[in-house]
Amino acid sequence: MSIFLIKLIQVILSLTILVVVHEMGHFIFARIFGVRVERFSLFFGKPLLRYKPKRSETEYVVGWLPFGGYVELSGMIDESLNVEQMKQPPQPWEFRTKPAWQRLLIMIGGVCFNLIFACLLYAMILFKWGDSYVPLDSSKYGMEFNERAEAMGFRDGDVLVRTDKVALDRFGGDMLRAIVDAETVTVLREGSEVLITMPEEVSLLDFNGDVQPFVQFYNPMTIDSVIPGSAAALAGLMAGDDILSVNGTSTSTWITFNTALNQMREQEAEGEIVNHDLSVVYSRGGALDTVVVAADADFILGITVAMPYEPATKEYGFFASIPAGIAYGWNTLKGYVSDFKYVFTKEGATSLGGFVTIGSLFSSQWNWYSFWMMTAFISIILAFMNILPIPALDGGHLMFLLFEMITGRKPSDKFMERVQIIGMVLLFGLMIYANLNDIIRYFF
Repeated sequence: MSIFLIKLIQVILSLTILVVVHEMGHFIFARIFGVRVERFSLFFGKPLLRYKPKRSETEYVVGWLPFGGYVELSGMIDESLNVEQMKQPPQPWEFRTKPAWQRLLIMIGGVCFNLIFACLLYAMILFKWGDSYVPLDSSKYGMEFNERAEAMGFRDGDVLVRTDKVALDRFGGDMLRAIVDAETVTVLREGSEVLITMPEEVSLLDFNGDVQPFVQFYNPMTIDSVIPGSAAALAGLMAGDDILSVNGTSTSTWITFNTALNQMREQEAEGEIVNHDLSVVYSRGGALDTVVVAADADFILGITVAMPYEPATKEYGFFASIPAGIAYGWNTLKGYVSDFKYVFTKEGATSLGGFVTIGSLFSSQWNWYSFWMMTAFISIILAFMNILPIPALDGGHLMFLLFEMITGRKPSDKFMERVQIIGMVLLFGLMIYANLNDIIRYFF
């Protein structure tokens, strides 16, 4: 099965599950308060499949446009834009006749279900697979920093210890956020603690915008294994060899090696003629030698590199996994909310992506752990995005409901119809923009 198909199946399955979960939140709260649900739709557009059980008020459909979904509530102007019903006299089973607090709970039901579902997924993941991470103090050689980090005062071999606010114990996104928010960072350098003062203006985008990562474990470019029949094997490279340079560029670490090959790939993608016969200087038993490696079309040599650190896994029992999953979900939500501010920057806006970007987040091989981890993360994203005060989203409806509860004035049906249309135009415009970014990144 091709990588594209594997990713596509994962995206469709994940989004389908999450849309059903979200809309089920609205559906259940609506039924609790006696609101008739006219339609439960997975995806938008003209129905491809439709089913209405006997003695049921609800029609279940699958639309042709694989984007989102909705529940059509009787007596409410929503994505369905069924305004004819609103011209009829109000009925006791309609959304519009219910108290404001009941309508509010119906509107936040989808967001609540997405958050609860994400936390339950994290809990089950922790119960099944545990919490795997890389302790910062597990590296044999410390850490490697890029030029931007070195300008701030970090040095290769340093080990991150803590900031002025929190201790740093594991490698990952939370570690980077902590460094961005810190005034000072303490590192362990040659057995002594060194205090580094962070610049006043630094963002997470500064960390992610470089070809070489801001920080990684210092990983010597020592060959762990050579794939039989590969370019490296044909050139005579062996396990234990240290690759020192490629085409005159120093590659003594995995990061510098990978960066050098990526630059060649980028040059070739831009139309430059790049020689795939690579001059590789290596060390074997202290003796230096040079070989020519005929790399393939993707500049793959056919080697693996030894990892100089030991990952750790924290196991959880069933009952312990539940509060741990809730904490994991809450921490993920906080991290995403914190990062959301970058969307309003030039760099952040251009980084927005559509379905291709979503697909790239999933594993190229079918792996249930990574699938459920990504599904939980997207569920968090959907919850947050839906609560934004944008017409046509749950947050837009909440905004007008709160206005009604505070002022005692209910917006007119005509006004709600217009803002719903405006909101849908904005959302589809954003979707088009995000997918155009994907196209531009892929082809240009």
